[in-house]
Amino acid sequence: MSILLACSPAVAEDIYNPKFFHYQGTGLIIKDLIDISLGWLKRLDDNQKAKHAEAITHSLLYTENGQSVTWYQGNASGMSRVVMTWPTGSGYCRRLHTQVIAYNTERTLAATACYHNSSGKWQWAIE
Repeated sequence: MSILLACSPAVAEDIYNPKFFHYQGTGLIIKDLIDISLGWLKRLDDNQKAKHAEAITHSLLYTENGQSVTWYQGNASGMSRVVMTWPTGSGYCRRLHTQVIAYNTERTLAATACYHNSSGKWQWAIE
């Protein structure tokens, strides 16, 4: 089986490369835009992204529902867990919850990936 990283670039970008900024709207549009823009720079380094991606891949391919895969790299850590699996007409889908902690900030994300028997590939579902 292979992992197709993206059906929607936004879904794959968010799950494989979470952003670490804490946004609290102030009501001042310019300040809010600056806070959001600078926050996009806080990301995992390449080694951390690789560990995170390995945990996601391992979860999707090999774990039972509810089983966690954890990782630690430098000053970041995370967890990936499939919480639900269901059949589809062309394969099956798995609901994945991820958690990453970096920059003293915790990020969680839920996404759905579906395996297609005909192509032998995974695809992120657009939500």
